Amino acid sequence: MSRASVLRSPREALLGLGPVVAVGLPLVLAGTLLSPYGKFLGTTALVLAIVGLSLGVVTGRTGMISLCQMGFAGLGAWVMLWFATHASGAPFLLAVLVSGLAMLPVSLLVSLPALRLRGVNLAVITLAFALTVQIVLSVNDFPGNSDGVTVTRPSWLETDGSFLWACAGIFVVIAVGLAVLDRTRLGASWRAVRHSERAAAALGRSVARVKLSSFALSAFIAGIAGALLAAQLGSVEIETFVPLTSLTAFAIAIMVAAQYPEGALLAGALGVFLPELFQSWNIPQDYTNLLFAVGAIVGLKGGLGGAEAIRDGLRRLIGANERPLLLDAPDGGAIAPAAAVAADRHDDPRGPAPAKDGTAALEIRGLSVTYGSVKALDDVSLRVEPGTVTALIGPNGAGKSTLVDTVTGFIRGYSGEILVDGHAIDGLLAHQRVRAGVRRSFQQDRTIPDLTVEQYLRLALGSHRGSARMSAAELQELLDFFDCPPQHRRLSGVDVASRRLVEAAAAVAARPSVVLLDEPAAGLPAAESERLAASIAQIPARFGPAVLLIEHDMELVVAAATQAVVLDFGKVIASGSPATVLSDSVVVSAYLGDEVSV
Repeated sequence: MSRASVLRSPREALLGLGPVVAVGLPLVLAGTLLSPYGKFLGTTALVLAIVGLSLGVVTGRTGMISLCQMGFAGLGAWVMLWFATHASGAPFLLAVLVSGLAMLPVSLLVSLPALRLRGVNLAVITLAFALTVQIVLSVNDFPGNSDGVTVTRPSWLETDGSFLWACAGIFVVIAVGLAVLDRTRLGASWRAVRHSERAAAALGRSVARVKLSSFALSAFIAGIAGALLAAQLGSVEIETFVPLTSLTAFAIAIMVAAQYPEGALLAGALGVFLPELFQSWNIPQDYTNLLFAVGAIVGLKGGLGGAEAIRDGLRRLIGANERPLLLDAPDGGAIAPAAAVAADRHDDPRGPAPAKDGTAALEIRGLSVTYGSVKALDDVSLRVEPGTVTALIGPNGAGKSTLVDTVTGFIRGYSGEILVDGHAIDGLLAHQRVRAGVRRSFQQDRTIPDLTVEQYLRLALGSHRGSARMSAAELQELLDFFDCPPQHRRLSGVDVASRRLVEAAAAVAARPSVVLLDEPAAGLPAAESERLAASIAQIPARFGPAVLLIEHDMELVVAAATQAVVLDFGKVIASGSPATVLSDSVVVSAYLGDEVSV
């Protein structure tokens, strides 16, 4: 961990701990000090808060709609009642744990068909599962209900107060566990999938595995909540777990940002105490669901639930998310001026040194992509030699983006061959191509706003074949090289132009064989664009990867590239040095429109 990370830990800890204590302590103390019914309500709120934590994993962190969490809770309650009926001597905490673990295979029934789905389609699948659970439990009933068997709590949990504190302890354990996971590559992967599945795959993460892990963990937590509810009540009824309760839990979770512990606690408090208040005021209970639905719509529209909005305000208050300063060149002048780099390289008649065995870092042979009767790419062949920067240029619609998507695995239906270091990668998925040595950036910003600059780079670092862990000094050197913001800065507080620099740094970080930079200078001022050109020109010598640069800025192409390939209507119409290509009459006519002086 870097020194900056250590220095900011107390501030980040306060940022997370303060709201949790502010929401959770009154809830637990009120339940402890009030009447037995108050303890009952406090315990129920904590159980629903655990359901909120489960939704915080699958929806808040991973961005998937799950309308079946109370279905998982119902099945967890079923397992707990099975223990009461058939294995009453089993340790209480073991029974609770097994109730959660039993949801892992069940979660596969939901997540496997839903791996390729998002939005409304995923909502339909999960709601159908919730309805299926209701039908199954209605037909089979809960164990022991017909015989009057109930869950018997151990002596140390007999009183309502002790059970309330036990539920609070379990909530804390789960919340701390999730906070630890948030600091790992898995937690960062959840957020990457939430923001962009394409970005997650481009970082080397298997989107399917990330989704499976999210569904499995959320189901496990929901199963624990169901077991605790069964232990609190002794027995349960199917009405507690009907699809409407899952819909309500989802709406509250969206409204209060249940991915944060204080948000989950708010979800539990609102789910229990608001209906109680409405009942005492003689307001129909249907209005509570209406209120939750409106709150969910506001949360979805604004992208900030209650807890997230509070944390965002605290970050601004304590300066944890301050805006970046204007970019300056790194101290010491580590990066040479773009014009000097270009002149030195282009004046060398020998050009770049090819690989000793003649193997290209990236070789494309006869690549064709067809959409119906339209050929987006038509028999395209090109080579990117090790230690070089090759520019891919052409007018809009020439097929540049199609070529990048095809090489990086986002377009599968093509003919031809793609080789990296002489090895064919045609059968590999997008995240597998990352591990084979291909990295890319995107035209649009696809960095992960929930992560810091350091977390984003370390997420990108961990997927390349045989990559070693980057030290704090190496990480800082990379950030300085690309003029990136400080590594502790959250990307949500960084301007778009600076995020593009961070994305370029992430593509280089793992030392892949080849990096495809898709218009990295878009949105950069002229001075920063010139410095970026100098940086790109030095990437092969400084970090190892060859570069395929897709760019419309001809000055940047001339400054950074040793070779250029021109596409027009999906075909290669010219290749050679940038100076030669840009003076070609065919290129001028097809792309540039008039003569260009270089």
